[in-house]
Amino acid sequence: MSEILGVEVTASSYEAVAKRSLEWAKRGESKAVCFSTVHMLMEAYDDPKFRATLNEMDIVNPDGMPLVWSLRALGERDATRVYGPDATEFLLQAAQDSDIPVAFYGGSEQTLEILVAEVRRRYPQLKIVFTLSPPFRPLTDAEDEEITTQISNSGARMVFVGLGCPKQERWVMEHRGRIPAVLFAVGAAFDFFAGTKAQAPRWMMRSGLEWVFRLVSEPRRLAMRYLKHNPRFVVLILMQLMRRRATND
Repeated sequence: MSEILGVEVTASSYEAVAKRSLEWAKRGESKAVCFSTVHMLMEAYDDPKFRATLNEMDIVNPDGMPLVWSLRALGERDATRVYGPDATEFLLQAAQDSDIPVAFYGGSEQTLEILVAEVRRRYPQLKIVFTLSPPFRPLTDAEDEEITTQISNSGARMVFVGLGCPKQERWVMEHRGRIPAVLFAVGAAFDFFAGTKAQAPRWMMRSGLEWVFRLVSEPRRLAMRYLKHNPRFVVLILMQLMRRRATND
């Protein structure tokens, strides 16, 4: 584990995340796991409260090649990308193999319906015990308590949450300890599974150019995010590495 711009990021792998998550799920432990991108780290850099939220997570995975390169530069030579949508597939297969009940929380009603149908097609023996597309508005305390009770009573031991960053990361931390399950903030995995959004080609992912594909796909929504965050991330991580080198020298 190494700190990138104030956030502790784990040099993990799909196998390691699945193994730990299954152990937690079988014991009914309440844990929080997320998959961090440059966008998420920069949101945390700008917001100390959100940074504190991420640093309370049980695992913050490097979901993005810039984070993997940063980890390697910080000494984590074996760091690899743990991409949220791929990790979701890995975890769903592990849940099916181990007879672990799962739940899905988030997305639009249409996206969630297509997602669940696709998951059932790919993993026919998987136990899906709860699904809900919550309203986009903030929930009342009573509504939140009711949903929390429903998820807990469903018997789900893995809960996949797709609410968008940073809302989903805040949600899993607010509900860790309240739901006896491993809570995964998986972001765009819902849309990619449902086919409502296209994924970048694998070569672009490996080259750290996924953001270009997403920007071209959704320029109106993502232009300001990438223009604001990406250049700043490069400058800030280079400054961090230079400070580290100066200290070591």
